[in-house]
Amino acid sequence: MAASKAQVMLVDDHAMLRHGMAMLINLEPDMEVFAEAGDGDEALATLKAGHHADIVLMDVSLKTLSGFEVIKSIHTLLPALPVLVVSMHDEGVYAERALRAGARGYVMKQEPGEVLVTAIHEVLKGNIYLSKPMHAKLLNRVAGGNSEPEPLINSLTPSEFEVLHLIGSGHSSQEIAKLLSRSIKTIETHRFNIRTKLNLKDGADLIRYATHWSEAQ
Repeated sequence: MAASKAQVMLVDDHAMLRHGMAMLINLEPDMEVFAEAGDGDEALATLKAGHHADIVLMDVSLKTLSGFEVIKSIHTLLPALPVLVVSMHDEGVYAERALRAGARGYVMKQEPGEVLVTAIHEVLKGNIYLSKPMHAKLLNRVAGGNSEPEPLINSLTPSEFEVLHLIGSGHSSQEIAKLLSRSIKTIETHRFNIRTKLNLKDGADLIRYATHWSEAQ
């Protein structure tokens, strides 16, 4: 009797990317995509309905809930279900945050397909998957006695964290709103909350802080 294939769920708000990943995964003899979701609410509804998944692949930038919040919700709902983040966002900035939310690995979208397949296999085996440079970075941080992120940064919500990173990358509120599929009013609220939590006096202070922080990652 043939061994059953690992059931993979894809969560990404870009249908074309989901289609490409599904084609790649379905070529593997030991795994197949059984469900797709375009946002966090849809993903959680599918899982709550009792649909079995062996692993969830998801981005951290989604149209409704932040990917970090979805990871936490999945971890609460199904603690044994591993989540592998597949994102365009810089691993050096987002990977540690994803692991702290409950993810078991992080792959950047520009990596070759074989890297994604390897990552899925590693996570399915119960391992954590990170690129070699990111793995070394985390080990060096722990070895240097700095295993905790900066306390003030850690006080930011997942959405505020995304906005801070995008500010540091040089994006305006209008650009961030478009990238995250949020209203400009929502982005401005996030900017205000970030300034309050990080004790920054004005917008210029926020941009300087975000730029310096992003360059240090």
